Amino acid sequence: MATNSNYNGGYGQRPAGSGRRPSGNGQRPAGQRPSGNGQRPAGQRPAGNGQRTTSGNGQRRVSAKQRAAKKRRKVIIFGVEIAVILIMVAVLYLVMTHTNNEGPKVTVLETEELRIPEEVQQDEAMKGYMNIALFGVDATKDSQLYKGSRSDSIMIASINMDTGDIKLVSVYRDTYLNIGTDSYQKCNAAYSYGGAEQAVKMLNMNLDMDITNFVTVGYKGLSEVIDGLGGVYIDVDSEEIKHINNYQIGIAEVLKCDYTPVTETGVQLLNGLQATAYCRIRYTAGNDFKRAARQREVIQAIEDQAKKADYDTLSKVFNSAIDDVYTSLDSKDILDLLANITKYRIVDEGGFPEETMRATGNIGAKGSSVVPLDLESNVVWLHQFLFDDANYTVTDSVKEYSRKIASDTAPYLNK
Repeated sequence: MATNSNYNGGYGQRPAGSGRRPSGNGQRPAGQRPSGNGQRPAGQRPAGNGQRTTSGNGQRRVSAKQRAAKKRRKVIIFGVEIAVILIMVAVLYLVMTHTNNEGPKVTVLETEELRIPEEVQQDEAMKGYMNIALFGVDATKDSQLYKGSRSDSIMIASINMDTGDIKLVSVYRDTYLNIGTDSYQKCNAAYSYGGAEQAVKMLNMNLDMDITNFVTVGYKGLSEVIDGLGGVYIDVDSEEIKHINNYQIGIAEVLKCDYTPVTETGVQLLNGLQATAYCRIRYTAGNDFKRAARQREVIQAIEDQAKKADYDTLSKVFNSAIDDVYTSLDSKDILDLLANITKYRIVDEGGFPEETMRATGNIGAKGSSVVPLDLESNVVWLHQFLFDDANYTVTDSVKEYSRKIASDTAPYLNK
């Protein structure tokens, strides 16, 4: 997502009673909300006669007026979850070899360009793991899968090839890091400037990682995948309901479809549109950090549903997603993954920088950012979390980046 350098709402609480409701970019077109007394009950949005039209099955239709709004909402549909499906189910390989489907768009990353530190390549604690970078991008055009669009979501999936255990880490998109060119700014800029190769290089450089594979998912697809699996079970609280429904409006406009409002709290089966909207929520306690946690929660829910699905269902899911997938995984990589297909399970998840070792601040012209208070300590924590390495020693490069980040950000941090 192209991030406004003046943006600071991602990590601050939205003022109560401000009257704003989030769409794709957290803004609504200016203007008052009409009703008879100048106010309208919360959660209702007037159509031409003061009521929203509905279809026969109770779904709400998006009006022509909304579609023609002067400032069309820009909706970013989170799609990284599809990548996990593609990794975790055998249908990815079976469909490619037993149908006429050509599979996803595949590229080969040049290992020497990925800046994997020599010490990391020789680290015994990291042997036996496959580390895959997962990117969700705002790709309204096919070319934006490759570069030119900021990665709205960044995750690392670390797979223990012996046990099948998977650990997920969200790298917060606004984290202030070396983006792979000795330029320091929000890490999601790496994908925009240099595509997947630079984004993977950024992760390897800053985090002492050994990542050689990636999966990128574009603007569309998540809603169809979840619907194809029959929905996902999510525990919705009272604070989230209004935001789910507000985000659904913007998404439905882009997809030109109806939507069904969520009306109850508790564990419930969400359809694709509802779950996609759930992934977009940031205006609650926890802000963007909670948003990343919701995204990981949906990944887990998709895994649960995918494991129960039959081949025909998974094949349909695969075909619904394939046009929006760009990856470095080839048939050999997929076969390696399939060796543990019955054992795969997500055993833990977290976020980087770690909660007790991060701060936020508006870093001058570079905008509102998440700052690792000490990159070294965060990298040590990451290696203990992913690889159970409690004695990890960071590389000299990470020490250098850590000093630079501290120097750049110290005057701006929120205390």
